[in-house]
Amino acid sequence: MERVDFRDQISNNKLRSYFLMAIIFVVFVLFGYVISFAFDPGFFFIIMIISIIFSLSYLLISYYNSDKIAVASVGAKLASREKHKQYYNLVEGLTIASGMPMPKLYVMESFQINAFASGRDPNNAVICVTTGALEKLEKRELEGVLSHELSHIANYDIRYMTIVTVMVGMIAIVSQIFLRSLWFRSGDSRNNGIFIVIGIIMAILAPIVVSLIQLSISRKREFAADASAVKFTRYPGGLVKALKKIQVGHFPEEKKVSKAVAPLFFSNPFKGWGSTHPPLEKRIEVLERM
Repeated sequence: MERVDFRDQISNNKLRSYFLMAIIFVVFVLFGYVISFAFDPGFFFIIMIISIIFSLSYLLISYYNSDKIAVASVGAKLASREKHKQYYNLVEGLTIASGMPMPKLYVMESFQINAFASGRDPNNAVICVTTGALEKLEKRELEGVLSHELSHIANYDIRYMTIVTVMVGMIAIVSQIFLRSLWFRSGDSRNNGIFIVIGIIMAILAPIVVSLIQLSISRKREFAADASAVKFTRYPGGLVKALKKIQVGHFPEEKKVSKAVAPLFFSNPFKGWGSTHPPLEKRIEVLERM
């Protein structure tokens, strides 16, 4: 079995995620180009201004409050140093080893084995684990999960995924405005019929395509976080064992988790909902080769 260097894994997945982000940007530019020919240039600028205002508003609110929003949405509570001593000790050890600041630690009530990290940067970050993870994972397994979440913080994944979400949202807003404006469009002498047809096709397909790309970027960041976790601990076995426990656990789906924060979690908390995470067996396979 060919070995995988965690440094190569981190680099390759980051490069692929940047490439996918570039594709989303290209789709946005092409869509705007088509609209500028389909309609009067003044109307084109109105569409773009509206989409940018809405998207930037979302960016500012979600980016600067991502940790608070995520914690509040799952009803998590601040972890107690006395009650969750091992949890604190493991995170402190990982932050010392990695040179990162200590994030705020939270616990959410759930029998699933899961965890998530959020925050705009390492100085404004939180890690939250489920009670199921604290109860069912052994020390090295929990360390692997926590190192994965700390890797998301170190890699600024919340920042990248927020930017991607905003770009996807802008395309969705432009698509809706474009399609609805067709009902009120008056005829003109410009020979722009072909651009209107192309615009309609792009307005229908572009949001679907960029949403699929967004899911792909999320999966690449998960692979990168797994590899970074190995970099922190130098022991992939703990993370592998934790993933295997989730794989064979067959924990029933819980409705407490919002779908909006599901991509943040260590393991997808919804069965069959999207593909924000790579398959567990694929993650295990890659980790076992490190």
